[in-house]
Amino acid sequence: MSTLYTAAAMSTGDARNGHVRSSDGFIDLDLATPKAMGGAGGATNPEELFAAGYSACFHSALKAVARQKKITISDSSVSAEVGIGPNDAGGFALTVALYAELSGVDQATADELVEAAHQVCPYSNATRGNIPVTVEATVA
Repeated sequence: MSTLYTAAAMSTGDARNGHVRSSDGFIDLDLATPKAMGGAGGATNPEELFAAGYSACFHSALKAVARQKKITISDSSVSAEVGIGPNDAGGFALTVALYAELSGVDQATADELVEAAHQVCPYSNATRGNIPVTVEATVA
């Protein structure tokens, strides 16, 4: 693979209760373990950051696939839900549910676009076979 871009970030402090900053400074956030996991909450966490990245990446893939197929979408959004829980090995594992909402197309076309996007999205390719990822399209 020929790398087009490399993103860099560093975590400091007490890991999930620390700080994360990207090399360009655009991300500069405190981290806190969510209350649901026994933490104090009040700041973002790795799962939220993963959900934000995956939703944006998948949305970009969806738009690219639509352009490639010459299908006009009047409006769209992608939501990602990232779950974390214990796995059988004594560690933790993730799950992802992606919800794409599209306007200007019928349900069959929306389903086709979402499935095609799932094949080209770098996050989908990275997670495929590693964690459960579901995708769902709805027409607004």
